[in-house]
Amino acid sequence: MGVPPIYGLYACLIPLLLYAFFGTSRQLSIGPVAVTAILVMSGVSQLADPFTEKFVELVLFMGFLIGVLQIVMSVLRMGFLVNLISQPVISGFISAAAIIIIVSQLDQGLGITIPDFKYTHQTIWYAISHFAEVNWITLGICLCSIVTINVLKKWKRSFPGALTVLVITTSIAYIFDLNAKGLAIIKDVPSGLPSFSIPNMDYDTMVALIPSVLTVTFIGYVGSIGIAKSIEMKKRDHIIRPNQELFALGIAKVIGAFFQAVPSSGSYSRTAINDEAGGKTTVSSIIAALMVMFSLLFLTSFFYYIPKAVLAAIILVSVFGLINFSEAKYLFRLRRRDFIVMIITFLGTLIFGVENGIFIGVILSFVFLQYYSARPHIAELVNIPGTKYYRNINRFPDAIQSEVYLIIRFDNQLYFGNSSYFKDTILAYVSNRKPLPEFLILDNTNMHDIDSTGLHVLDDIQQYLDGIGVQLLMVGTIGPVRDFLKRSGFTDRLGATYYYLTISDAVDHAENQTAKHKEIQEEAVQFNTKRKSFLD
Repeated sequence: MGVPPIYGLYACLIPLLLYAFFGTSRQLSIGPVAVTAILVMSGVSQLADPFTEKFVELVLFMGFLIGVLQIVMSVLRMGFLVNLISQPVISGFISAAAIIIIVSQLDQGLGITIPDFKYTHQTIWYAISHFAEVNWITLGICLCSIVTINVLKKWKRSFPGALTVLVITTSIAYIFDLNAKGLAIIKDVPSGLPSFSIPNMDYDTMVALIPSVLTVTFIGYVGSIGIAKSIEMKKRDHIIRPNQELFALGIAKVIGAFFQAVPSSGSYSRTAINDEAGGKTTVSSIIAALMVMFSLLFLTSFFYYIPKAVLAAIILVSVFGLINFSEAKYLFRLRRRDFIVMIITFLGTLIFGVENGIFIGVILSFVFLQYYSARPHIAELVNIPGTKYYRNINRFPDAIQSEVYLIIRFDNQLYFGNSSYFKDTILAYVSNRKPLPEFLILDNTNMHDIDSTGLHVLDDIQQYLDGIGVQLLMVGTIGPVRDFLKRSGFTDRLGATYYYLTISDAVDHAENQTAKHKEIQEEAVQFNTKRKSFLD
């Protein structure tokens, strides 16, 4: 995140206590999260150099702003807004952010100084081209730590593998004085609890931070609520209230900012460990905060010889699992457009940065949504022989079309975005039937809404059908749509007798009317025959 490690400990103190009292999840553990960290780093690094006093001030101010925004959203009950970010966008972004985090740890893991580059590929190329400068002790400790942590995790997930490795490597660094051989260590860590201080705030800085604040607010909340919901579904002993979660996360950031805590969010790894360790209520979070407090008061002197390579290894192990290959494979098989959104978000985040990557993904999601909403599913229905069921002719090609009626089902709301497609498709279905059907039965069961543009299209279709002698019948129109058509006068123009609850009712009407019409025609023919005979 570009701040000294002590601020990470501060984030596990006051914010954790506040969430324990205000949050609705019993087991969610909050604190610094890799994805949030890279977002904060990306936004603030444009205004100040990492690890400087100015940078720390901006991070704390940013945490304050994020908290205020989350509280405002909670008061306005705007938790639903996170639904604007689709799962493929989140998956693509998190996978790219994981790679960015991995690349950001190359200097600590390799023991070389890497300049701050704007793009990820520049950092990778620099590391490759300067690989001869690697400190092999640093690289060895980093690799051994990664392997050991993973082995211990596979052996027993609840075992504190990272802590064990940290203690062992710190002891080795101290005993063999590896700092003198080029191994970077933490060195002095301030002891004592964080003091109360007000972050430096000014309007121009706030405006500059707004894009990053918005991004972290949404991504942090989406991640936190997702973790909390997954635990809720697993335990089924409590209920997550999204707007209350917004308030809890917001108040934790606002108050935390006054006690030098960097922005914190729900952590999947810490929550999983909390669950596996037997944590049942928020008391576990309170105990964790007390342990952090104890460490700050009495154990900071032991942090001096902690190798930075081990911290890099712990981060790398945490973020490796964020690269979601399985989700990409799943989306590729399930729905290609979601796969495309995920991949473009992934590439956009890597190439153009985190905020731009998310923006690209969200915009692309809405483009796909609008495209497919403008071309909704429309199906011709046919009767399954021997039943009263009517299904898509493409799924039952052996069913026989009736010459009397044509049944069309429209599977979407009818609004300005798809009204032209609806009209063109309906007219094409009618004109392609030879001979023309006597009735067009429009199944509105799935038409859950209609706007004024859709109403004008319905009027156009009715007038066209009247002109070619085809009667329009409406089936399954739901209450709100039926009320709208009534208010608009369309019901009176069509005729209230042409509305039916089921397709079977409409088919019976069409067949009865056809039978009566044939009867009348036959009687007319017989009458004309008799009249001609009489005249002859």
